[in-house]
Amino acid sequence: MSTLKDEQRLEAIERMKLLKLHPNAILEFLNEGKLNKSEGMGILFWLEDDELEFVKEFEEEHNALVYHLIKSYTNIGTMLTVFYVSEHMDEWELDRADMEDDIQVCYVKNLDDDWCSEFGSIGFRSINGGLVRVA
Repeated sequence: MSTLKDEQRLEAIERMKLLKLHPNAILEFLNEGKLNKSEGMGILFWLEDDELEFVKEFEEEHNALVYHLIKSYTNIGTMLTVFYVSEHMDEWELDRADMEDDIQVCYVKNLDDDWCSEFGSIGFRSINGGLVRVA
């Protein structure tokens, strides 16, 4: 019998494929549980220790599974856009449909001002094996 975490992991892999993430990023997640983040023009990097700690706390607090992040630098702070699979399996089909329109509900963590962190819909583009946030 599979657990919620097993189901979330399978869903995350399907979403990574839909996002057209680089095959190496998908394999690292599948085989090692290693996360990648996109920066700049979709260039992939592994997470730093403080980012890994944030992901662990986020997953525990929201019973979610994070599978990718976008790090972007804005005039209101450095942002971590968190792509995750929620515990609400009834929403997964809608999440995948949104992805096909380059939209996704994510958590956006403002690293410079936590008060500005929130859940919301973002726009993105797949590029260079990673993602770029466009809205």
